[in-house]
Amino acid sequence: MNLQTELPLCQLRPWCDADIQPLAALANDRMIWRNLTHLFPHPYGEQDARDWVAIANREDPPMHVAITLDSEIVGGIGVELGTGIHALTADVGYWVARDHWGRGIATAALRAWAQHLLATTQLERLQAAVFAWNPASARVLERGGFTQEAVCRNSVFKDGEVIDSLLYARTRSSPLALPPIGGSQGTGA
Repeated sequence: MNLQTELPLCQLRPWCDADIQPLAALANDRMIWRNLTHLFPHPYGEQDARDWVAIANREDPPMHVAITLDSEIVGGIGVELGTGIHALTADVGYWVARDHWGRGIATAALRAWAQHLLATTQLERLQAAVFAWNPASARVLERGGFTQEAVCRNSVFKDGEVIDSLLYARTRSSPLALPPIGGSQGTGA
């Protein structure tokens, strides 16, 4: 599975063993860690990358994939599938290496991944929580066809702070009027 995005040379593909060293180097960034869940460690070392690639490669079909630009990894995107009564919902997460922020890569990856999931699975809802201190990621979600549904006050404790999170969702029946992809300054857009 290789998915082309709207950006030339930007693709989504399964993780592979050759990604371990570059993944460890890119992911070992406090600013990336600061905007992700507790499941993303910091510092991020080669063993963390090796473990991640092994976990991602056990999934069939892949639910966590690498974001590449000109065949080099620049980030990752994936979903955690809901269970029980939430089995048709998935939580989306993504990150892009700091050197690539503001170039529309996260938006292109999110659009391609959401379109792929809604076309090839029974998922009805994709949702993502973004920390209030990360407006660039909120813009990525909005440009990806997601709509803000809630402000979850004091819902996150991260990096020694209690902060709000913003809940965004895109459903199978969501009307789509996607703006053109364009870079912006900030984390991950």
